[in-house]
Amino acid sequence: MNFQIVMRFTGILIFFLGLSMGAPLAVSFLFGDNCTQSFLLAMAITCFLGIILFAFTKNQKEKQLSHRDGMAIVTLGWIMAGLVGALPYLFSGATLGFTDACFESISGFTTTGASVIADIESLPEGILLWRSLTQWLGGMGIIVLSIAILPFLGIGGMQLYKAEIPSPVVDKLKPRISETARTLWKIYLLITLLQVVLLLGGGMGLFDAVCHAFSTMPTGGFSTKNASIAQFNSAYFDFVIVIFMLLAGINFSLHYRLLKGDLKIFGKDSECRVFLIIVGVFILLVTLDIYGDVYNSLFQAFRFAAFQVSSIITTTGFVSADYERWPDLSQLILLVCMFLGAMAGSTGGGIKTVRIILMVKQGYQQVFRIIHPHAVTTVKLGGKPVSTEVLASIWGFFFLYMGLFVVSSLIMAALGLDFMSALSSVAASIGNIGPGFGLVGPTRNYLEIPEAGKWVLMSCMLLGRLEIYTVIVLLAPEYWRR
Repeated sequence: MNFQIVMRFTGILIFFLGLSMGAPLAVSFLFGDNCTQSFLLAMAITCFLGIILFAFTKNQKEKQLSHRDGMAIVTLGWIMAGLVGALPYLFSGATLGFTDACFESISGFTTTGASVIADIESLPEGILLWRSLTQWLGGMGIIVLSIAILPFLGIGGMQLYKAEIPSPVVDKLKPRISETARTLWKIYLLITLLQVVLLLGGGMGLFDAVCHAFSTMPTGGFSTKNASIAQFNSAYFDFVIVIFMLLAGINFSLHYRLLKGDLKIFGKDSECRVFLIIVGVFILLVTLDIYGDVYNSLFQAFRFAAFQVSSIITTTGFVSADYERWPDLSQLILLVCMFLGAMAGSTGGGIKTVRIILMVKQGYQQVFRIIHPHAVTTVKLGGKPVSTEVLASIWGFFFLYMGLFVVSSLIMAALGLDFMSALSSVAASIGNIGPGFGLVGPTRNYLEIPEAGKWVLMSCMLLGRLEIYTVIVLLAPEYWRR
């Protein structure tokens, strides 16, 4: 690993994060919310730290990133983002201490949406915007943004892109990786602006519309209201947000092809078809389960079922109803959604639909080989064969994901959490979802989690956001050997 080049790029990333604090600083000044000095101090410290790291590596001549460098930059970059992003919370007094400030920051950048703030509506406007902005930046990826707007570095960006979006297959939309990153961000910005316009059209205020759009597209879930989306009690807002949560949960390369004129791309893509079918079936099951028992109106049942299924399976984490009061079947479906997640190449978390498809297909292949031991078969996706390397990587990811879930759940239980709270807090953190069940249910937050448990969950958030491999490879002794 080239330590100099890792520090150089991390310094630029930190400096950019410092500049991004200018937006909530301006909002804080305009609203006069008494957080202006907090953001000025946080911005100054963050930018200064970035400049120092950059200056100490100014003589770095190495221009080609290795695979190891990419992993280190992404992991270190996300950790540093979480730490410097905590400064506004600390200086403004929005959180109770360092651990809570880091938790809120890391939850934001990883788009988890888990909060330790009891009264969100009492927060200053600058802090509310910063919460949503951290999610919006983290959704498409700070690293991807960096390689999109900082091509002057002369550093190869493919290793960063592969580490930042470790899907089974990295989809390059353009010949140059910087062009791909810029294209993704243009689509991301376009859809975000469209959602802001539609929310404004329904009567939501500009500030709330921007904050909720900034939390929807990254599938983050931070709201400006204590009761989340339920506070608005609007079917229009619910369905607008459902549409954009699903859009955010779809591979962004499909949005690109849709904008290029391929109007049938969602139907042609096998992963997208399966994803939408799963969403549709789960919405139908939950609607039928809560109709009559919880809601007397079929429309109401469909409205809340569609919202919560879409929110959990895309790992957004917005809440429109207290789903812990729903029947067991509906709660179990939502728990399953926490693990499934959205599509690869989306801003969503979880295991991802493409991995589920390929694991099912390989499972069927093994059954077929038992029946026909001499047959030559291959696992295909979209009519194309999938290599054994990709399949092995998927099973390795699944093992690590479930292993991390089990070990972390045992730790949380040992810290005093009840069975459901321990399981769901970890599942919601690894999947970058936010709300879970029990102590971290839809009407509560993570404030009551023990301090040690918060650090465990923060680790789960980072591992889940970077899809485990990117982080865990740094712990392998082989990584540090020449």
